[in-house]
Amino acid sequence: MELQEIVLRMERWRGKFERKAVEAAVERREEITPELLWLLDETTNRAEELAPEGDWIGHLYAMCLLTQFRELRAYPLVLRFGRLPGKLLDELCGDFLTEDYEKVLASVSGGDISGIQSLIQDESVDVWVRSVALSSLLVLVAEGQRSREEIVDYFRRLFRGGLERKLSYVWTSLVNCSCDLYPGELLPDIERAYRDGLVDSSQVGMKDVERDLARGKDWVLARLVNGGRHRLIDEAAEHIEKWCPAEVPPASVKWSPATSPVRSTPKVERNDPCPCGSGKKYKKCCGA
Repeated sequence: MELQEIVLRMERWRGKFERKAVEAAVERREEITPELLWLLDETTNRAEELAPEGDWIGHLYAMCLLTQFRELRAYPLVLRFGRLPGKLLDELCGDFLTEDYEKVLASVSGGDISGIQSLIQDESVDVWVRSVALSSLLVLVAEGQRSREEIVDYFRRLFRGGLERKLSYVWTSLVNCSCDLYPGELLPDIERAYRDGLVDSSQVGMKDVERDLARGKDWVLARLVNGGRHRLIDEAAEHIEKWCPAEVPPASVKWSPATSPVRSTPKVERNDPCPCGSGKKYKKCCGA
């Protein structure tokens, strides 16, 4: 398959997952990488034009493949993409943003967290991107690329002046991520955040924090490493296929990144216990 054909097949939704194009891209990694970088950059540059069209999907293929390749040149492009306005990101990514963008960030960062930190601490960045950027640091800890102690120290700096002190989902995510690393050393800062009204207690409450404290550091860290959520992307195809069901949908249905993927297991409802084993409700944990 010629390079141009691979790119054309991945650019737009044509009613099916382009597995052969992905396989060809993996086989021709060195040649296709500049094209994938271009696809991602082009999406950011033309986001206002492409988002309303509803069938542009090249950036998802590009991000997942570049992630599998651990392509460091993608890092600044992925960061720039994350600075798009929230409305455009929702149109271009849907649930990909909250489910896979953290893995993309971690996978192309090479362990360099400075760019991720710039997203987290920039008030002009969409709140969901900032929250997902926090979660990407957990991926790096789970994969052994950054130490728990280093990230806990960074979280402490966020609690103590690194974030604007106003109610925001970023604060809620910070507490959630602190719990996922074991919140012991950060407990005074977490308690102050609740007293100051910065955290949405309907998403994560002090009882959730206390539950993880009671379980102990070893149990909580084992959940982080073995839970499966905070992992790098090794196989682009399986991640892309979630958003691009292999079967052709009815002609009247236009593809959207927010379209629910085909599930092989029963759907976890928002009020069900989270399958990761945290003891929290799904809506307050992996479904947040």
